[in-house]
Amino acid sequence: MRICFVGAGALGSTIGGTLARGGADVWLIDPFRAHVEAINAHGLRMLEGEVESVAKVTACTSAAEVDGVADLVIVLVKSYHTRDAIRAAAPIIGPQTVVMSLQNGLGHEEILSEEVGRGRVMAGKTYVGGVLLGPGHVRSGVIGKETIIGELDGRLTERAQRISDTFNRAGILTLLSDNILGTMWDKLFINVAGGGITAITGLTYGGLYSLPILEDCALAAISEGIAVAQAVGVKISIADPRRAWTMASAGLPAEFKTSMLQSLQSGSLTEVDYIHGSVVRWGAKFNVPTPVNAALVALVKGLEYARSDYPGKA
Repeated sequence: MRICFVGAGALGSTIGGTLARGGADVWLIDPFRAHVEAINAHGLRMLEGEVESVAKVTACTSAAEVDGVADLVIVLVKSYHTRDAIRAAAPIIGPQTVVMSLQNGLGHEEILSEEVGRGRVMAGKTYVGGVLLGPGHVRSGVIGKETIIGELDGRLTERAQRISDTFNRAGILTLLSDNILGTMWDKLFINVAGGGITAITGLTYGGLYSLPILEDCALAAISEGIAVAQAVGVKISIADPRRAWTMASAGLPAEFKTSMLQSLQSGSLTEVDYIHGSVVRWGAKFNVPTPVNAALVALVKGLEYARSDYPGKA
């Protein structure tokens, strides 16, 4: 199976490198030229625990450099780059190509469907982790971490089974779901638990889980998300906000930083619109109040704005 990753940061490189070691023909597409050049020169170095290995993958900065079309395109760019990224991936999308998002939050599948057609799009969520240590070098967290994929209409298809088999052969524990939308909402609750709060406070998980007042805020935000999902009619497996709060920190060290906090600290935009913002948008559609998530969105956007060169900035 030829698998192309549109976005090959820490997570894309970790999953791509693991699939390549399992026998897939993997291409990593990313604008980070130093990363691409290091991979092509020395292979992708993958650190797992204290053991380092090298995965043979091909990297490039543009889909136009890929030799032919892909069987599977996995989208792992920042949420706000999704539309531009999939448009740029047109050269590798053929009649039978499957396009699948493994991004955090909600709304990506709608964008992908608008660009390539809903029939080509699958959805997935992953608990695999990765840290980019430097160009061509990642710390990967794959063992024991689930990935769940499925068709948007809930069917268990041959193409979904083939993708699942490919992931499992490579050592990525992958489950097929007939309720991928419910899985996506479940993962959203976990992102809601700490994303906005850590971005605003600058706290790692050690700090977040030390202050009861922050726990109360997180539980309120998660509760709003659960109420919205129930109003939408999505079949979710997490109905107790405390369960999402506990799951969010499972297996993570005290120094763990959420992606939203990392984005702010690096001067990048966050994905708050696709996480807390998703709760707010769906809440508005179904008349479910979401004041806590709305406040978190506003504060994170305020921090983004404070870092920009807005008119009149001192």
